[in-house]
Amino acid sequence: MGGRMTSLAAAEHPAEFKNVRGLVFFGFPLHPPGRPGTKRAEHLAQARAPMLFLQGTRDQFAELKLLRPICASLGVQATLHEIETADHSFHVLKSSGKTDAEVMRELAQSVVEWAQTISRSDPA
Repeated sequence: MGGRMTSLAAAEHPAEFKNVRGLVFFGFPLHPPGRPGTKRAEHLAQARAPMLFLQGTRDQFAELKLLRPICASLGVQATLHEIETADHSFHVLKSSGKTDAEVMRELAQSVVEWAQTISRSDPA
């Protein structure tokens, strides 16, 4: 199940997700390419779990000018980590100076750091 469907399930069935410590989105599909909108994010506030959004700045499935305010509205519940020049698959332009492998390491490190942060703030 993808991230959007998982977050939708978490929003609709909170009892079944009560032990979930957080949700990580590797390229949240906010809208279809070329059809910007925010309807696919309306449920996120009901998900009740910390969320990490890993998003490329060239992701055609999520215009950052739409995603940034959504993350901001979620407050401390959401963290947005942007990968410069990355597309939905996290491939970056050569001009970025990074390789795909370096981007994968950056994504993994972001998840580790975020998970450590939320585990320190978790009262469980």
